[in-house]
Amino acid sequence: MEGMEAVNTAVTDAGSGEEPEDGAAGTPGTGIPNLGQVLLAVEELWPESLAEEWDEVGLVAGRPAAAVSKIMFAVDPTLEAIDEAIEWGAGLLVTHHPLLLKGVTSVAATSAKGLAVHRLIESGTGLLTVHTNGDSAVGGVSDVLADAFGLENVVPLAPAAHGLPEEGIGRVGDLPELMTLGDFAARVFEVLPAVAGGVRVAGDKDGLVRRVAVCGGAGDSLFDAVRASHADVYVTADLRHHPASEAREAAVDSRPYLIDVSHFASEWLWLPAAAEALGNVLTDQGHEVEIRVATTNSDPWDFILTPAGD
Repeated sequence: MEGMEAVNTAVTDAGSGEEPEDGAAGTPGTGIPNLGQVLLAVEELWPESLAEEWDEVGLVAGRPAAAVSKIMFAVDPTLEAIDEAIEWGAGLLVTHHPLLLKGVTSVAATSAKGLAVHRLIESGTGLLTVHTNGDSAVGGVSDVLADAFGLENVVPLAPAAHGLPEEGIGRVGDLPELMTLGDFAARVFEVLPAVAGGVRVAGDKDGLVRRVAVCGGAGDSLFDAVRASHADVYVTADLRHHPASEAREAAVDSRPYLIDVSHFASEWLWLPAAAEALGNVLTDQGHEVEIRVATTNSDPWDFILTPAGD
């Protein structure tokens, strides 16, 4: 896939006049916000308290007083995504995945991560991570997946330790009516962005499914919760051989069936929804900002070879 179609959720007023100089503070409640004001809006939507203990979320680079008139959302803080944000003139890049999840002792530009930090700082572009807090919150990654697949009566697979009952990792819900596994897998394939790896399915193509568990990103740590939810099928990404094999061995009546999707694709769907949500909050607060979803496809695979079919 050569890039992705840009999603623009602009909420700017074209006649709003000149923007503040870089680093100038935004005016509370009016005009272009500063980064600190954007962070308050982000916290309202995706509280850092919802992040898993092992995770690293929040501001990675940027001055809170810097004016932010453009915000870009992306799945990964790759150099390509950073360059796209810089070229567009974004004052802030919001990514789902962290740039610096593990501790580092150097950000020299001799490494890819160091170069990323240099490009961000030298261009005056802030970087913000919304990771497992974006998974857990209402309207988060798995909520968007559940909605896209048409699920009803949706609840978390693993409720948040410090959140509302409807917050947590993963979601499980019901289809309005029974579907065959093959038809439901086709729906999953149609809904997600096209990537080289496609969609892998384990189970009887003609088997009937109604209760569906989902987890955007890598979800093989949730198999106990999936079984407890009595899901007929589990949709997630990065299913490794041993957890998937063991899940099939432990299946009751061959369920849950498994649908393995691209990590990138499963989380990309959240970006337009997140961009719209942040735009709405900032607009309600009287701010003028343009928000866009990056066109960068950061799925790491380029092509796949499969056995010839009939």
